Amino acid sequence: MTKTVERPPTAPRTRPVKAPSPAGDRRRRRLTDHLRAYGFLAGGLVCFALFSWYPAVRAVVIAFQKYTPGSDPEWVGTANFTRVLNDPEFGAAWRNTLTFTLLALLIGFAIPFVLALVLNELRHAKAFFRVVVYLPVMIPPVVSALLWKWFYDPGAGLANEALRFLHLPTSNWSNGADTALVSLVIVATWANMGGTVLIYLAALQSIPGELYEAAELDGANLLQRIRHVTVPQTRFVILMLILLQIIATMQVFTEPFVITGGGPENATVTVLYLIYKYAFLYNDFGGACALSVMLLALLGLFSAVYLRLTRSGEEAA
Repeated sequence: MTKTVERPPTAPRTRPVKAPSPAGDRRRRRLTDHLRAYGFLAGGLVCFALFSWYPAVRAVVIAFQKYTPGSDPEWVGTANFTRVLNDPEFGAAWRNTLTFTLLALLIGFAIPFVLALVLNELRHAKAFFRVVVYLPVMIPPVVSALLWKWFYDPGAGLANEALRFLHLPTSNWSNGADTALVSLVIVATWANMGGTVLIYLAALQSIPGELYEAAELDGANLLQRIRHVTVPQTRFVILMLILLQIIATMQVFTEPFVITGGGPENATVTVLYLIYKYAFLYNDFGGACALSVMLLALLGLFSAVYLRLTRSGEEAA
């Protein structure tokens, strides 16, 4: 009797597993990163579309319509623009706005730059003074305007009280037709210069110290170092902040609305305040949108020309 020998079962043949391709992994990772980035970008685009682009397009359409809430719009062509152009306050609003922008540029450009230079040279308590300079920006604009309204009060206001203490003549400040606009410029400069100072300060701290050392070795004094080193090295930041400041000051509203109410004698009526009057006092949304379109066209044209000129200047340099 023969004994049979059982053979162990043979393991099934398996195909060797190929190692994943590094190029394929990189493509998948890149695709995942792109999809994630576009997902985050989509949220921002939706917000811009709903709260910025749609209202802007809607305002352009309403500018050519007779529109009041609760009624069907009626197409009137350019009648809104004609009515706004013939408004006696139209010229005063543009004149006040352009004057405010010019004064704010002269005052609000120089003071933040000088403060940034001073803060950049400090050796002690830098953080404290930066907080002090930026503090007005953290105060809500309406609260800041109300504080200055009390400060400018011609009777018991702190400004006139200080002048009386120094035996100096008092002023009507925001209640005088000749001084109201300048008073608002001071308020806007104080309230908004903190952010500008920090931007200038960041630009100053990015300038290599070797440039100042070389200028000192050449015998340059403080003003010459600012002129030949500081200003050229911060030129791009200065040009961009000038553009942003002009756009912002052309849309001034809070200070005239809270402090002066457009007075006295329409001395502080600005374009944006006139838009508010058309929309919420006259219930004329067509006229308000027509004036808004004019302001948008002017700022867009100015921005295009400004960027073109600055770009040409940089290429020439």
